[in-house]
Amino acid sequence: MTLQDLPKMMVSYTEGWPELIRIHPSVQKMFLQYVMPMSLIPPAMFIYAVAVTPGAIFPALVPQITPMEALAVVVAFYLAQLAMVPLMASIIQQMGDVVNVKPDYHDAFMLAAVAPTPLWLSALALFIPSSWVVGIVVAAAWVASAALIYHGVKPLFDIEDENKSRLMGSFVLGAGIIAWAALMVVLVLALSMVIGLR
Repeated sequence: MTLQDLPKMMVSYTEGWPELIRIHPSVQKMFLQYVMPMSLIPPAMFIYAVAVTPGAIFPALVPQITPMEALAVVVAFYLAQLAMVPLMASIIQQMGDVVNVKPDYHDAFMLAAVAPTPLWLSALALFIPSSWVVGIVVAAAWVASAALIYHGVKPLFDIEDENKSRLMGSFVLGAGIIAWAALMVVLVLALSMVIGLR
């Protein structure tokens, strides 16, 4: 699977997903070679936004936070992202009971690793110093992530029934929204602690 496959994977059960299943990368390989690098994009872009365009997207951070404060925030956020993917994989695996499917952890991890890709990439919108643009890009990324979830559940978990596939996708999407909200809470808490310690 490459990033070029993502658009096809958002709209098809048969494009990109079978290739990912065929390659069957190990959980460790996906985590080290895909999740860890992709999870670096939001923290790196946060650093860029507060350093290059302070106040344009994060007005609450004026006066500008110091490099050490920014580093503390991004390290906490990065670690939270890394923890969230295996946690989501476990949750997805347990959700199989809802539709009488028993996905193994590896397949659940593949979905948990691929689905947030648009959200990770949406952080690149921070190159544009406009909260409107960033908001629109993040909203589009959510739609893309939802599409990946709905089109990934069926082939990854080998669900033949369309209704079961949709139901499972809905539960996974709901859990993903909660996980993303939790990550935003971690970011806000880290920022609050940094600003509060001044």
